[in-house]
Amino acid sequence: MSASNSPIPPADSPEHHQLKIYFLPNLLTAGNLFCGFVALTKIVEADPASDNYFAQIKLALAFILLACIFDLLDGRVARLGGTDSPFGREFDSLADLVSFGIAPAFLVQRVVLADVFGPYRQISWFIASIYLLCGAFRLARFNVLSTYAHSGGKDFLGFPIPSAAGLVASLTLLIIHFHEKDKTLGYWNYLLAVVLVFLSAMMVSTVRYPSFKSLGLRSTSTFTKAIGAALFLGCLLVLRERVLYYVLPAFFTLYLVYGFVRPRLSRAWRREIEEEDENELDEAH
Repeated sequence: MSASNSPIPPADSPEHHQLKIYFLPNLLTAGNLFCGFVALTKIVEADPASDNYFAQIKLALAFILLACIFDLLDGRVARLGGTDSPFGREFDSLADLVSFGIAPAFLVQRVVLADVFGPYRQISWFIASIYLLCGAFRLARFNVLSTYAHSGGKDFLGFPIPSAAGLVASLTLLIIHFHEKDKTLGYWNYLLAVVLVFLSAMMVSTVRYPSFKSLGLRSTSTFTKAIGAALFLGCLLVLRERVLYYVLPAFFTLYLVYGFVRPRLSRAWRREIEEEDENELDEAH
């Protein structure tokens, strides 16, 4: 193959110099990918006949939620340090597909759908694959739109896949918390199956969600919101592990519902919730 036909650009080309790999943001993305892989291994190792079956599943769920934290931090660190790059965006999407696409789909298929459809396991595989395919489509569409816009924008088109995985993981964790002694999820299996299909549709929908990229260390806040944030942190310290079971599902559910309510809110309400100024709202319209 000649040099002109090689997919690798020459060392003195502009494309070669644009390939920048920043250490800290990509290290956090690697943490995201690692958590997704560990979650998969814990799901595979979980034995339904074992007494600690749900304990292993809870550990897998915890790693999926931990991957959400890494995903939240890597983008913030990249924007804060001005180290956002095309390589980081592609690496982040690959990590997201594993941690928030493959891991939740495999989890629900193994723990939930297999019991719902019994001997007809092919149906459970099909439903889980719908979630995975929609998640992959969602990530590919995000990357293409980001390339066209030359920036990530302030809105997400469709429900973000980390939030979808966070809702699935936190809701499953809450249900296991209630039924861990029964060693079965009972009729809650059907709810999780419906939630998975609904989230699949929401990821590829055209409903817009705020990215909250304007929130940061320099963000201003009203006195009321500052008091509310302080009370929320106080509740976290007091409730501790209960927060993991109740607050997280409520948080992801509110974010899901907010996409439907958002177009009906006034500019003042949206500015208060999303920490945007008037110019940003004008650009959004």
